[in-house]
Amino acid sequence: HPLAGHEALTTMAALVLLGALLLVAPPSVSSLSSPSRPLVGSNPLRGTGRFFLDTADVAEWDALLPLGVFHGVTTNPTLLERAGVPCDVESVTALARRALEGADEFMCQAWGESAEEMYERGMELSEADRARIVIKVPVTQEGTKAASRLVRSGVRVCLTACYASNQALVAAGVGAEYLAPYLGRMTDAGKDGAAECLKMHKIARGMGSDCRILVASIRTVDSMAELSAGGGLDTYTFSPDVARALFDEPLTEKAARDFEEAAARGAVEKTMMKAEASTSRVPL
Repeated sequence: HPLAGHEALTTMAALVLLGALLLVAPPSVSSLSSPSRPLVGSNPLRGTGRFFLDTADVAEWDALLPLGVFHGVTTNPTLLERAGVPCDVESVTALARRALEGADEFMCQAWGESAEEMYERGMELSEADRARIVIKVPVTQEGTKAASRLVRSGVRVCLTACYASNQALVAAGVGAEYLAPYLGRMTDAGKDGAAECLKMHKIARGMGSDCRILVASIRTVDSMAELSAGGGLDTYTFSPDVARALFDEPLTEKAARDFEEAAARGAVEKTMMKAEASTSRVPL
C-alpha cells in the first residue's frame, strides 16, 4: 500500500537522523564521570577499608597514587593554599577531574559563612561527578544545615572538623556518608583522640548508621594500625609523609636487596655455565 510504504520510509529516516545525533552529541556528565579503569575498591580482597591521600599537590598524587592502596584524595581550603591552587569552583573542579584519573573519590570542602552559601558551593563543586565527588562541610550548625540539603539533593557528604564523639550523633542523624575527626589535634587539645574516634564508630553503629569515621590529622602509621586492630576503624586520610612511612621498614628493604643480589648472582652463574658449555663443544 503506498501509505504504508511512505510510513516505513519516514520511520527509517527518523532512525537515521537519531543515529547521526547520537554520533555528534556531546558526552553527558554521567559518561564523563565513568572511570575507564577498574575501581580500586572493586577488589574484594581489599576488604572494606579506605585510604585517602590528604593533599592537593598533584606531584604527590603522581608519586603515590600508583601504589594502588588509595581509594581517593581529600582536600580542603588550607591544602589548596599550600599547593598554590586558587579556592574557586573552576580551579577545584579541574583538580577533581585530574584526581579522578587515578582515584575513585575526590573530597573537597564547600566554603561560605551561611548554610545557603555552603549548599550552593557544594552543588557547584559536585556537579562534575556526583557519583565520585564528596563535599565536606564543617560540623557546625550552618554546616549541618547545608549538609542536610546536600544529602537531600543527592550529594555525597563528609562532615569535617570533628573534635567530639557526640558529633557522631549529628553525622548519623543528617545522613552523612563520612565524619572526619581530627585525631592528632584532639590529642594536642588534651583529649584522648583514639578513644574519641572509637566512640564515634560505636555511636554510628549503635544508631544503625553506615557513616564511615574518616580519621584525619594522623601523625603516625602506628596510630592507624592500633585503631584498626583495636576497634575496627578502617577509613583514614593522611599526608604524603605518613604514606611514605608505611614503607619505612629497613628489614624489608634489606630482604629485597638480598633477593636482587641472589637473582643477579644466579644470572651470572647461568651465563658462565652457558659459556663453558659452548667452549667445550668447539672442535679441536
